[in-house]
Amino acid sequence: MAQVHEQKAAAGSQTKHTLPELPYDFGALEPYIDTQTMQIHHGKHHQAYVTNLNNALNKHPELLNKSLEDLLRGISSIPEDIRTAVRNHGGGHHNHSLFWTIMAPAGKGGGGEPTGALVDAIKRTFGDFAKFKEQLSAAATSQFGSGWAWLTVSNGKLEIAGRPNQDSPLMENKTPILGLDVWEHAYYLKYQNRRPDYATAWWNVVNWREVGRRYDAAK
Repeated sequence: MAQVHEQKAAAGSQTKHTLPELPYDFGALEPYIDTQTMQIHHGKHHQAYVTNLNNALNKHPELLNKSLEDLLRGISSIPEDIRTAVRNHGGGHHNHSLFWTIMAPAGKGGGGEPTGALVDAIKRTFGDFAKFKEQLSAAATSQFGSGWAWLTVSNGKLEIAGRPNQDSPLMENKTPILGLDVWEHAYYLKYQNRRPDYATAWWNVVNWREVGRRYDAAK
């Protein structure tokens, strides 16, 4: 699961969602993801998802004790007046919390290829690592408008699929272990309309150790 930050309120047992710190400096993913994009993406966009999620949940305090994963897996049971907000902002919070952790500076945990049980599963499912990369990159570049390309675990098996907006695979009872954000705010300052170039560059900062850990936990 994403390392989602949740804090207990001092006055009681209610939970407030908070913005997680990045596990590296804003400029650590250069030259593949630029410093300014990381600053805005994390400090402005992700923070907005957290703020808006908390504002929505404050309308139904009984939900403040639920984890973000439980909220998303049970999205159909969320009260209708805040369901869209939880879907969008809760999804955005969870997606980004995962996104930051599955990247690392190139040559310092980022890039290369997966190992262990994960690479075995990739070969079984997609044929080889190169074919897997092609399929996930295709899901990213063909996603119409804003969204994500995901590698998920469902019933012990790997799946690749695009999802619109901030829709989380958790809402379909699938566990995300790798995701590429293809909202324009994730890449436009550096790559403009060249989404395929962004997707190609991104592989240089994928933290396969973390993705493998998530696979081991989810399978």
